[in-house]
Amino acid sequence: MTRRPTVLLAPITVTPAKPLTPSHLKGLLWTDVMFRATAQLADVTYRYSHTTYHPTEQTLGFWEFLDRTGGDTDYTALTEEEIGELYVRYRVEARRPPAEDLRPYEEAVESGGWVHPASARILRLWAGHYARLGLHDPGLERHQPPGLGLDEMIGRLVSAGTGLDQRDCGGPVYLDATRFGLPLRQIVSPDGRPNYLACALRELLPLVPRYDEVVLLYDRELDPDYQLLQRVLAGPGRTVHRVPVGRVPLDGKIASARHGGWHAYTVQALLRAMGDDHEPAVRRLGLRLYFIATLGPGQAQSFRHDLLRQCLLRAERLLDRSAAGERSDGPPDVPAALARHRRDHTYVDPYRLTSSLLGKKRPAPDRALLSTVFL
Repeated sequence: MTRRPTVLLAPITVTPAKPLTPSHLKGLLWTDVMFRATAQLADVTYRYSHTTYHPTEQTLGFWEFLDRTGGDTDYTALTEEEIGELYVRYRVEARRPPAEDLRPYEEAVESGGWVHPASARILRLWAGHYARLGLHDPGLERHQPPGLGLDEMIGRLVSAGTGLDQRDCGGPVYLDATRFGLPLRQIVSPDGRPNYLACALRELLPLVPRYDEVVLLYDRELDPDYQLLQRVLAGPGRTVHRVPVGRVPLDGKIASARHGGWHAYTVQALLRAMGDDHEPAVRRLGLRLYFIATLGPGQAQSFRHDLLRQCLLRAERLLDRSAAGERSDGPPDVPAALARHRRDHTYVDPYRLTSSLLGKKRPAPDRALLSTVFL
């Protein structure tokens, strides 16, 4: 029996401190279609651990800000938008919390998987969105610690010649891929704070040797860091692919959620705008047609409600045609249909696959394919 290839799918996580926006939703839908399609052809692990990235200053600093300014606030009744507004306030605050103020939070995360009530509330709300959108939940609310401690990860980098540790003289830690022509990148500050790249290495360094292929999905703005990550993770018999996914401009502008301005564009707002006029299957397929096929991998097109509505109508027609054209000569060969949307890699390209549903004069898509990958 031929061994199925093994694939590690490792998308960048969204910090649980604000509402999901169109840019976040695009990345999540892209990852979901890739995972569900590739799982028909290979043994796929979808690694998406919030636990791994909680120790970053971005998250711990927000938690410290909440406790310092909000005291004993009950977050269980707050909306994503209300917590997101607090995050915007935190990001504009000039004060940078000292490392000693964040250390108790870091120890609570590392020792027992503690999550601040505000972020726990966000993750619970996101789990509800995932269910409505038909997204595979990779463990939003589970404690999923990385395989390496910070010191152990740094030791591995130094032993491999890809780490420069200056902590013994009060300096930072660098990821060093200069022999590949890439610049030094600080991953741990002089006072011991890891950035998201250090957290990613704690998780991925012990995982990647188990897989034939590793796929990194990330925000296009982070391409220099992911070039470094690709170099460090690649090894004999293992290929590491980078798949950048562009953000979705709002009114012609690309801005981080930390700046606000997302109230009319959150996932909750989009679901409200779509209303109950469409069946869940139509909403799920329509969203994928829009955020994957229509917007594509780049970031040139601003979000448009009218195009999303058109995709919902196209999804309805596709599902109707699919139901009317169900095969009578046995089950369809879903893996063969999916394999056409690969190039020199095992994973299925979500853009090629989703766009193939929209070609003119194409036959109705098999309902089994739609159910397996898009619904």
